[in-house]
Amino acid sequence: MADAETWTCDQVAQWLEQNQFSQYMELFCVVHKIDGKALLTLSETDLRQPPLQLLVLGDIKRLILCIHDLQSESDSAFSMGHHGKRKFRINKSFTSPSKTRRRTNIHYSDSEDSESENDREYLHEEGFQPERSPRQSKHLDSEIWKTILGFLYAFTVFLVTSFVMVVVHDRVPDTDKYPPLPDIFLDNIPYTPWAFEACEIIAVCLGTIWSIVLVFHKHRFILLRRVFSIIGTVYLLRCITMLITSLSVPSPHLKCEGKMYGDIWAKAQRTMEIWMGMGMSLSGVRTCGDYMFSGHTVCITLLNFFITEYTPHHGKYCSYYLHTLTWVANMFGLFFILAAHEHYSIDVFIAFYISSRLFLYYHVLANNRSLMLRDKNRRRIWFPLFSFFESKCDGIVPNEFEWPFPSFETISAFFRKPSVKKL
Repeated sequence: MADAETWTCDQVAQWLEQNQFSQYMELFCVVHKIDGKALLTLSETDLRQPPLQLLVLGDIKRLILCIHDLQSESDSAFSMGHHGKRKFRINKSFTSPSKTRRRTNIHYSDSEDSESENDREYLHEEGFQPERSPRQSKHLDSEIWKTILGFLYAFTVFLVTSFVMVVVHDRVPDTDKYPPLPDIFLDNIPYTPWAFEACEIIAVCLGTIWSIVLVFHKHRFILLRRVFSIIGTVYLLRCITMLITSLSVPSPHLKCEGKMYGDIWAKAQRTMEIWMGMGMSLSGVRTCGDYMFSGHTVCITLLNFFITEYTPHHGKYCSYYLHTLTWVANMFGLFFILAAHEHYSIDVFIAFYISSRLFLYYHVLANNRSLMLRDKNRRRIWFPLFSFFESKCDGIVPNEFEWPFPSFETISAFFRKPSVKKL
């Protein structure tokens, strides 16, 4: 059927009949002339009170659920269609007089700006609660070209980060003149030489688990876009914080000397060494001055969050033990960074906070279309990449998995040559 907003009374009658409400066809479509637009605005209160005043409680509950489903479908159609910009208001209504849990009823009208006065008034309505279970996205296009652009963005940011690490190494304060700053954790925990390597081993293990998830996840290209967007943005912010303030080394065991890469070509060579070694001591890369904030904490935290977000949470394939393992690994990784005295405690705390908050903010907007539309003006200013990468997303990306490799029969059929019959 066509968009519900454009339905005639006859089409509404057909919809009622399809959903086993044929006894109300005359009441709705003949007596009260309810067309598609009127149907979308109905609430449970409208069904209970005159002039409709349905008397069967079960019919009221089932009918309002069907109307809510129809409103959600229409929401998706409006956001993806060619009707110009639209806004919607969500009016609250009680599901029953004795309960305080609220349902959302969506009303549509043409507008050039979703941040209208009506929306601002609605945000201040007392007792507003968003939907408890955001629906799954109905538009899960791979959009590989966006994933490639996301990769180029992250690639460029990592290259810039490597160069900034060389620059801040040249500016590292003299350890004799500027001793380590007081730190509650570092001052009370003895230096552990092997701890930093243990942290990097944890990062490699989490990266391996995430790579396996990506290979078998059905929507791997959407996930890759989100990885590139979030980690690229966090590391870009890290470049800025490293350049703004140079902190003294956090521990005397770190032998750092400034002015080591004075020549531009020496800086370029060192940049490539850091970039190719991914800034890891396991690959022989040692850096100084990049303390605000911890890049290792960012990687471990984001890997943990991505693994827990995009592996099953419920049902037959529940990943409870995997999620517990990744969280424990995350916490141990942070502890090992501090035990190695490679970063101040504030470096680790800020890195964890920024990484987790950005991940959650990104996914709350991506999983709730209403919030995405309502916050679009500020989002375009503060997070323009989100608007670009998530332009077609209108809900949660489901955790669906598939076998990505061709089967043996498919490979055999590909190489099997068709037989040529002799004349």
